[in-house]
Amino acid sequence: MLVQPVAHTTEGAVRGLVDRGLAVFRGLPYGRPPVGPLRFAAPAPPERWDGVREAVEFGPVVPQSGPLPAEPTHGTDWLTLNVCTPDPGGAGLPVLVWIHGGGFISGTSGDPLYDPVELSRAGIVVVTVNYRVGAEGFALIEGTPANRAFLDQIAALEWVRRNIAAFGGDPDRVTIAGQSAGAASVAALLTMPRARRLFHRAVAHSVGGNLCTPALAAEVTAALAERLGTAPTAAALAEVDPWRLAAAVTDLNAALPAHLARWGRLAHSGVATVPVVDGEVLTEAPWAALAAGRAAGVELLVGHTRDEFRLFAVLAGRHGTFTEEDARTALDLLAPPPDGPDAYRTALPGATPEDLLETVFSDALFRMPSLHLAEGNTAAGGTSYLLELAYPAPAMGGVFGPCHGLDIPLAFGSLNSPMGRHFLGDPPAPEAVEISRELQQAWIRFITTGEPGWAAHEPERQLTRVLDARPETVRYPEQASRTVWAGHSPTAFDLG
Repeated sequence: MLVQPVAHTTEGAVRGLVDRGLAVFRGLPYGRPPVGPLRFAAPAPPERWDGVREAVEFGPVVPQSGPLPAEPTHGTDWLTLNVCTPDPGGAGLPVLVWIHGGGFISGTSGDPLYDPVELSRAGIVVVTVNYRVGAEGFALIEGTPANRAFLDQIAALEWVRRNIAAFGGDPDRVTIAGQSAGAASVAALLTMPRARRLFHRAVAHSVGGNLCTPALAAEVTAALAERLGTAPTAAALAEVDPWRLAAAVTDLNAALPAHLARWGRLAHSGVATVPVVDGEVLTEAPWAALAAGRAAGVELLVGHTRDEFRLFAVLAGRHGTFTEEDARTALDLLAPPPDGPDAYRTALPGATPEDLLETVFSDALFRMPSLHLAEGNTAAGGTSYLLELAYPAPAMGGVFGPCHGLDIPLAFGSLNSPMGRHFLGDPPAPEAVEISRELQQAWIRFITTGEPGWAAHEPERQLTRVLDARPETVRYPEQASRTVWAGHSPTAFDLG
């Protein structure tokens, strides 16, 4: 019988469990519970303990928003992480730190989608992190630090720096990775001096481009407070139960169309609480910082899916229903000014209104932020590798296409997770198994060596690995969108 593993961190000893031959430690605190006097504060260092702390259960879920948020859990020890290691007594293993997505309002490190076993079996120490989302992590509240979620992520990386050697990991071989809001977090961390010393490579899938100005963020906080019948101050909001505050974010997101005239692009994005370019935690948009040489480049693997927006269209019951008026509104709001709407119609002759709308949403929210992050990183002296997932999800007759989020069960090998089965079938299609194997191997090679297995993406050749039933390395396939967005990196949402 395998003995439960014990590791000795700087805060105290922890006892984990054995899962499929690997040592797993769950619910390890990297900060104190951010409640009471610490509500809306920067994360405070975790307290030390005597004896051996049991580490076999995931930490409590952070308060969630959205149409299908996680169920409330007992406890407020939200700032926890989990470690899966193939050799807790070893040394020098590469480390992957995973930052989950969820639109900045939901998500948890314990999701079966992020099962670390397949990656860890390849000799990687995998760390998955909880961090504050929604209003707890991103609402701009006077007298409190902005972008507390990013500060949480930095605190988790500092914990990894201090402690990962106790799990067999090398603190000088850390790769950060994320998808969607997690990838937007990776982009932000690339430009933060305090964070940059804590990791050495980065993976970003479907980079979210949503940022806002302080003026707009202040109005969002005021609108939240009004819904709750309280003042938009730290003292007043701290009196609101965290899950009630999260519910108010859900309600405000549902009401965003009513704010379209004043909040513009933010109202069309569907999420009110997004990162703020506050000038202190996040000094500027990551794309601008990299392109101007104000942040150093790294070895970076960037990916997006071909039909990013399709997921949201299908889930909203709108796929197949978009009109010319819908397309015109989307182009006017999201295409780069001043000529973006006309440029899209010229670049995509014969496109239906649905095609135009899905393309501009996919580009503005994920594809172009991903591409421009790769290009900015190269301009900053880093090496960027680009991939596009073109394999359509087999579920529901293929209606989802190669949609947002499909790449994550493929990368983790979590094909049997609920989301994996939903998209890829049960059992998964043979093509999905092969693509998953290739994407996993690309991640493993990159995390281990800095090269995923194909040539870097450079301005001249623009080489991109396209994952489909027959994978190939070609010139970046979304040339029409690339041309429309040339010289137009994502900018912060502002008051309309």
